[in-house]
Amino acid sequence: MKKSKYDSPKKVRVKKSHSGLGLYADEDIKKGEFVIEYIGKALTADEANKKGGKYLFEINKNLTIDGADRKNVARYINHACKPNCEIDTPKRRIFVSAVKTIKKGEELNYDYGEEYFDEFIKPFGCRCQSCVLKKEKNKAKK
Repeated sequence: MKKSKYDSPKKVRVKKSHSGLGLYADEDIKKGEFVIEYIGKALTADEANKKGGKYLFEINKNLTIDGADRKNVARYINHACKPNCEIDTPKRRIFVSAVKTIKKGEELNYDYGEEYFDEFIKPFGCRCQSCVLKKEKNKAKK
């Protein structure tokens, strides 16, 4: 069987973050490398709407992955406006890859998308590192 670039996930660790828990690199990760797969039960749109809750990752309007299973440590990847990871969704799967070099100990993050941001993050204020630094910088100017 042909080896895929998605066959070797990186070493990661769940630990405290600025917004609860986060997923951190437990080794250096190069730009472009596969990091981890977001796993869970496939749900139809109707099933996802009925279930609601956290860790639902919408692949398209007909398919959502329920990532609530404890084995899915990728569910701890937080949002960032300037992320170090991106998502690829081939063949009904969710793969996370690095968009820049990530050092061991650095928190992994990706952009959750405009719709999610507007509904769930914006009303409470974004707590990603770039937004927090921007707020602190603006406070210092006043």
